[in-house]
Amino acid sequence: MKKGILTLSALGIWACSGQIQAKVNVCVFDLLGKAGESYKLIEEWALLSKTWGAEVNLLPYQDEAKAEKDFKGGVCDAFYMTSMRARAYSKFAGSIDALGGVPNNSIAQKAIAYVLDKRNARRLVTKVGGESYEVAGIGQIGSAYIFVKDRSLNSVAEVKAKKFAVLHYDRAQKQMVERIGAKPVMSDISNFVRKFNSGEVDLVAAPAYAFKPLEIHKGLGSQGGMIDFPVVNVTADLVLRQDKFPEGYAAQSRAWFVRQLPKSFAMVKRLEAEIPAKYKVALSKEDQAAYQQLLREGRMDLTAQGVYDAAMMTVLKKARCTVERTNFECSLGGE
Repeated sequence: MKKGILTLSALGIWACSGQIQAKVNVCVFDLLGKAGESYKLIEEWALLSKTWGAEVNLLPYQDEAKAEKDFKGGVCDAFYMTSMRARAYSKFAGSIDALGGVPNNSIAQKAIAYVLDKRNARRLVTKVGGESYEVAGIGQIGSAYIFVKDRSLNSVAEVKAKKFAVLHYDRAQKQMVERIGAKPVMSDISNFVRKFNSGEVDLVAAPAYAFKPLEIHKGLGSQGGMIDFPVVNVTADLVLRQDKFPEGYAAQSRAWFVRQLPKSFAMVKRLEAEIPAKYKVALSKEDQAAYQQLLREGRMDLTAQGVYDAAMMTVLKKARCTVERTNFECSLGGE
């Protein structure tokens, strides 16, 4: 009898251990679907996921709104989407994409590594609507530049009253476009470049990642150009429903993402270099300063409104002023 009880106990332990391996669906957004660099990155992550205690099934999406809808509907237990949309689940991580907050790749790499550092673990867990979400990774997509139908739209004054495609769910974009006197045209990530290419809008902001696949050259024609001044750094966040993953899983995932950063930034630099030089329009120092001032004022307003995380704004300013100590903002308070 005792032997039978021991056998049953052993079987019970074996059964429980077999359940430790969580099986989860992850919604993955990439403009190019399975062919995209973001999706390939998450494929690599999924292979290692088993060693951290979760068996991952990836669901690819080229429509980001649909990916979020399915996540909210319980189809997925995690998602990988742009930080602009993911900010609702983690304001701290999502604030890396603050307007003008990260002006180059060097600062971007430092900022992402900082956010994913173990010292910030508690800041990466957020409760929304009674559920706990945790950021388990951040991937770099690249700096977004303003593309214009007419190269003469190369100063703040020239864009007044012009139509500018903005992502409808990102309050920051709408307010910034209004601040410079342009007209925001509500769009989604699935159609914002299409509106530019078809002539519905005069301006659009996008990273080099989108240049070839979305055929931005069609919208540029012979008169258009790319203002060679980054206005926002675009990242993607991997966010988990905390109760669907084993304890300690997210920390191991974040450490893996940090190790991938050099490769991700090499990809971004390659894509930026592939944009033909003939499209690039340099801003004068005066216009650069004017844009920096506008972006700074916009960031401060949006932080006061609760859109951006104040602690992250302080971190990003320190990073900017470490690189460019003589920048006008470094002697000013407010961030």
